[in-house]
Amino acid sequence: MVISLAAEPIAHVGSFPVTNTLVMAVFVSVVLVVLGSRAGKRVAMIPARGMAHVMEAVVEALLGFMDSVTHDRERSLKFFPYVATIFLFVIVSNWIELVPGLGTIGVWGEHRGERIIIPFIRSASADLNVTLAIALFSVVVTQIIGVTMVGGMAHLGKFVNFRGPIGFFVGILELISEFAKVISFSFRLFGNIFAGEVLLIVVTTLVPYMIPLPFLLLELFVGFIQALVFAVLTLVNLNMAAQHHAAH
Repeated sequence: MVISLAAEPIAHVGSFPVTNTLVMAVFVSVVLVVLGSRAGKRVAMIPARGMAHVMEAVVEALLGFMDSVTHDRERSLKFFPYVATIFLFVIVSNWIELVPGLGTIGVWGEHRGERIIIPFIRSASADLNVTLAIALFSVVVTQIIGVTMVGGMAHLGKFVNFRGPIGFFVGILELISEFAKVISFSFRLFGNIFAGEVLLIVVTTLVPYMIPLPFLLLELFVGFIQALVFAVLTLVNLNMAAQHHAAH
């Protein structure tokens, strides 16, 4: 049994490696787009039936939760596309690790000089490149929302403040914190999901019957919590960026 920290390439397009996590990320994105598109059409015609009912319930639950943070339905609706996209993509990516065959179904191939089974299924969240991309998306969207809602100069003044030594120092700290968010977001999600995948692979390899069940339930819970934490932190950052102007 060989556990690789890096995602394993299962094919190449020219010199570009197509990794198992990239395939899973594209698969999750396509599934969410198709489900969202079909549910959206059905909601317009026949509300509260089938998949449309499920999607409507999810949207209402997310909006209600966001209202408890923003205390403003209009602002919640503005943030909803970004927060909901992050939450749904992360939670589905996290739960991919619970699919039977994780780490065991694949093709034999060479990876970093060793001949191993390269699994077809690996959670996109267990790839630091993917979690880093989501973290960058979260932070960049926060800056864009800050600029559009409070103005470019007001938002820039959060980081560049020459009104006094304390304000200047606080601005530097704010700038550093934006970079720290990228590192914190990406490594927290990657670390938790990768550790969970390793745990499941080890347990299912050593004791394949019954014993893995509690660990599967644990990873189900961890996957949900990590998606919720990522989405809530993004929502809080968006709300703070939008309130910055009023606070000064």
